[in-house]
Amino acid sequence: MKKSLGAKTFVYPAPVLILGSYDKAGMPNVMIAAWGGICCSKPPCVTVSIRKERHSFDSISEHMAYTINIASENYVSECDYFGIVSGKNKDKFADTGLTPVKSDLVDAPYISEFPIVLECKLIKTIDLGAHTQFIGEIVDTKADENILNDKGLPDMGKLKPIIFCPEISVYYGLGDLLGKAFSIGKKFV
Repeated sequence: MKKSLGAKTFVYPAPVLILGSYDKAGMPNVMIAAWGGICCSKPPCVTVSIRKERHSFDSISEHMAYTINIASENYVSECDYFGIVSGKNKDKFADTGLTPVKSDLVDAPYISEFPIVLECKLIKTIDLGAHTQFIGEIVDTKADENILNDKGLPDMGKLKPIIFCPEISVYYGLGDLLGKAFSIGKKFV
């Protein structure tokens, strides 16, 4: 027998998406997002939903571009940190020692150390209430060669992506608990 939990956002697992954008001053910034995923195959599109008060909201809107960076488990603290502080007040790249790379295809940075990046041009926004959905057309996907399988596709065992359980604020790997959200990244504060 199932118990009603009410209208909840229980779509498990939630992805750990790291969005890259440039702010008004041209500084590279990143934020963590869980509300997102693939939304179209032709053209290939990915969606992310962001609250209007987030620093990245205006950056993505103005530059009409963003990147989605997929981290491996060994960067879970850095990813968590991206959700603890705002790019309005902190240089997240300097604080974590990660390297921003300027995309040559869209007006947004990506993270050199993260094994997969999707470079996206913003094609539509939809105001949903608390969040605005950004739909980006994927113009290219880049992956580190060491995570590819013999068919040239990402191997999840090699990638070791991070997943998120929003209702209890914890991160997992492929079945392994990695740490408490909004906690393990505090070593950078």
